[in-house]
Amino acid sequence: MKKSAYWLIGIVVVVVLAGFGIHSVSSSQAANKSKSSNILIGSEGSDIDIWKHIAKTDDAKKLGLKIKVKNIADGVQLNKATADGDVDVNAFQSWSYYLTYNQQNKSNKLTALGTTYLEPMGIYSKKYKNVKDIPAGSTIAIANNPSQAARGLILLQKAGLITLDKNFGYVGTIKDIKSNPKHFKFKQIDDTTGPRVINDVDAVLISNTVALEGHLHVLTDSIYHEKVDQSTKDNINILATSEKNKNNANYKKLVKLYHKKDIQKYIKDKYYGTKIEVNKPLSYLK
Repeated sequence: MKKSAYWLIGIVVVVVLAGFGIHSVSSSQAANKSKSSNILIGSEGSDIDIWKHIAKTDDAKKLGLKIKVKNIADGVQLNKATADGDVDVNAFQSWSYYLTYNQQNKSNKLTALGTTYLEPMGIYSKKYKNVKDIPAGSTIAIANNPSQAARGLILLQKAGLITLDKNFGYVGTIKDIKSNPKHFKFKQIDDTTGPRVINDVDAVLISNTVALEGHLHVLTDSIYHEKVDQSTKDNINILATSEKNKNNANYKKLVKLYHKKDIQKYIKDKYYGTKIEVNKPLSYLK
């Protein structure tokens, strides 16, 4: 055999071994990540306080989890940080928000770990005590992000104020309103500013997390709010992680941890029953 042939064989062997070594290191790193009990949870609003409480519980210790919580107020940034691996798991979004993000970020998707709760969205007004009293031509403030806007429009339909197109989905917009008999005007706002604009409009749709931060109670202060039924399943909140971590055993333990009885009692007492526990398999949402 010629020397050049020996050289070629040698190069091939080196490349194969190098590739095997890289694969082994990568597999080892993935395995170590899966076994790590240190978990960084990204969240916002009232969920920050919930997870800080959970992190200190005996339940977390018994499951061998060391949880740190990071506040990232922008939902899109939080999902991107999670998809990129800068945050391990996030706890802030509804199923529809999650679907919207994945639809818009197909090359960097998230995966859902499990369900947590449903917070009813409410219609609030300082001028009227019943949705039927809202007069024609009134201005209604609605979120400017797709999932919250669609959720709000569905709630307005349930309240009998508008009719939506029959194919209205979780990213529907005001353009999909089929009938607006009272000729309402819609003002799109940052959904975190709802409590601050309540005096400037005739009515405003506010998510419960934002309402609580603005000292509003959806069950007593809203003039109409979501009911817990099959039609609101897209609004159930979830825990999410990057798609590459979908089989991480410790991340899955967070779902079990959240639904522990003493943790649920804390959440119910602290948030006056407005965070309604939903302990369902992910198949329930699909």
